[in-house]
Amino acid sequence: MLETLGEANTAALIGLIGGIALGLAARIGRFCTLGAIEDALYGADNRRLKMWAIAIGVAIVGAHLAIGFGLLDGSETAYLDRVWNPLGTIIGGLMFGYGMALSGNCGYGALARLGGGDLRSFVIVVVMALSAYFVMSGPLAHARVWLFPEVTGATSPQGFAQLFEVYGVAPLVTGLVIGTGLVVLAIARAETRPSYKQVFWASVVGLAVVSGWVGTYWIATTGFDAEPIETHTFAAPIGDTIIYGMTASGNALSFSVGSVLGVVIGAVLGSYSKGHFRWEACEDPRELRRQLLGAAIMGPGAILAVGCSVGQGISAFSVLAFSAPIAFIAIFAGAAIGLRQLITGFAPAE
Repeated sequence: MLETLGEANTAALIGLIGGIALGLAARIGRFCTLGAIEDALYGADNRRLKMWAIAIGVAIVGAHLAIGFGLLDGSETAYLDRVWNPLGTIIGGLMFGYGMALSGNCGYGALARLGGGDLRSFVIVVVMALSAYFVMSGPLAHARVWLFPEVTGATSPQGFAQLFEVYGVAPLVTGLVIGTGLVVLAIARAETRPSYKQVFWASVVGLAVVSGWVGTYWIATTGFDAEPIETHTFAAPIGDTIIYGMTASGNALSFSVGSVLGVVIGAVLGSYSKGHFRWEACEDPRELRRQLLGAAIMGPGAILAVGCSVGQGISAFSVLAFSAPIAFIAIFAGAAIGLRQLITGFAPAE
């Protein structure tokens, strides 16, 4: 495959296939970050939140099985190779969660809604991508690095599995115990157990994340060109896709571009299969203003946190990075604040 397609195109194909699976999960399985948080806080229904636990658990088990069988070196992933900055994770996670609530979706969810014909989501993903690049490599990049220094090549992998390895516990054992435990906890109570359909699509999401790790690691260790070991996340990759669309004649495909396009394609397929595809636009300028503000906050938040709700919430979790649970809590808290502002306001009840 590498000889026929080349490393970059093969990585894009792997990202495309995983992205299609994620797009289908969003549209058919209703796998959504903000929807899960809103259901839990205001709908007394935590089944979609448990879908996230299942996706994380499956991703952890899959990634650590891959590590155990030599199909992935977790220490080479960005989440474990970069020295963890707790302040950046917390501030970035809060910003991302709050912006997600204002926008009504995260980057992944907005791509999925775009695939269903929602033109408002097109504006959200463009503004989110531009704002992310604004602080990642644009005018505020130097200020970001000064405030939140980036140090790669950590002396020890920044993950719980490697931490426990010091005490004689193999990473495979740690991953299997934690991942399986999350899945068991998510399905233990019959009255709040997700449906078989929800369990299936949550598992698809977890496996899509694992496929990215394994696929790009295989390319990096088999091919001749230097390709990053990565998996799905949806902040800077949306910007990468926009840049590729403008510079394709002088640029190469990448896993990120394939992943983003895959989510949109999967969402289109899922929407048509359910009969849900329809063109939508924003009729209220105030609503659009709020969504644009949220998108402008989400992008920098994802860069500071080094990942979005998928990047930190599932991909970083899959390799048990120190940052993952803290980022997840911060995103949840930021979203809760934003939802509170939108639904009930901050004024005390009389």
